[in-house]
Amino acid sequence: MDTKVVNTTFFKSINSFLGRISLPACDDFELDSEEYWKCIAINFVTTGYHPVGTCKMGSDKSTSVVSSRLRVHGVSNLRVIDASIMPNTTSGNNNAPTIMIGERGSELIKEDYGRLK
Repeated sequence: MDTKVVNTTFFKSINSFLGRISLPACDDFELDSEEYWKCIAINFVTTGYHPVGTCKMGSDKSTSVVSSRLRVHGVSNLRVIDASIMPNTTSGNNNAPTIMIGERGSELIKEDYGRLK
């Protein structure tokens, strides 16, 4: 990983620095070493762009938000049909699974209103 950009005139003028990612598995490696970045790449996998799992699905109303038919517990005529019902972030982009949730949700609505062929 090329982190030498912090040594340029501009970045020095704003007192930039390379910070250490606090990750116990990588703490013993020298900052900015090949071993450090390899450890970070293997152990620090996350996303801030595709959050999921904020509306847990389940039958227990005290520990979940929606039923298996995507109905919000305790609220009539409201469903959650998006990535928030997924229990975990997928290993790839969550676009396809979210589309599948939408397709399944539309089928559930059609079933409930007797309009599914």
